[in-house]
Amino acid sequence: KKTLASLPAGFRILDAGAGELRNRPLCHHLVYVSQDFCQYDGGGDGKGLQMGNWDTSRIDLECDIAAIPEPAGSFDAILCSEVLEHLPDPTRALDEFARLLKPGGKLILTAPFSSLVHFAPYHYCPGFSRYWYEYHLPQRGFKIRELIPNGDWFAFCQQELMRLGSMARHYGDWSWPLAYGLGILGAFYFKLRGGRRADDLACFGWHCVAIKVKEIG
Repeated sequence: KKTLASLPAGFRILDAGAGELRNRPLCHHLVYVSQDFCQYDGGGDGKGLQMGNWDTSRIDLECDIAAIPEPAGSFDAILCSEVLEHLPDPTRALDEFARLLKPGGKLILTAPFSSLVHFAPYHYCPGFSRYWYEYHLPQRGFKIRELIPNGDWFAFCQQELMRLGSMARHYGDWSWPLAYGLGILGAFYFKLRGGRRADDLACFGWHCVAIKVKEIG
């Protein structure tokens, strides 16, 4: 929200992999264009975590994220939030973003470092570390301005422990009441624990803002 609000009014922004347009309300001051491949229906293949219902009927550009029918340099900013894990080859999307952004344009990325399988079968590659951004973005003419961890290893453990009971029950574990008990004990631990963050080990994901500083190719 803070990053989008900082963009100048009138900037043309591409929301790549926009899904149900949850970020559109944050872009009222911008010229907003949404893109999605529009093939996920909410049920997927029935495995992992599914949304149940998923409406992409309001998408502006229905296409492959790596082949967006817009001219080179046609956007001032590109937002791609929690999408890269759903791409078989996410670096192809970075190539397309580099083509579409104007020089000086801003690229706003978030993607999970740690996540459960969701939107299957369209879930390919979680595990986006800070080193992924630091390796791939400069190769495509981007300079990273911000790279901020969302949570850390302890926060991730807390999240998973809190849903241990419900997941055990969902998958038919007869001892699911014990799992809820562990969750309660864990809640006390995480409330009382001290010590430094462990985002060098794991986190939910990294929030990245990069600027296109040069053309590649």
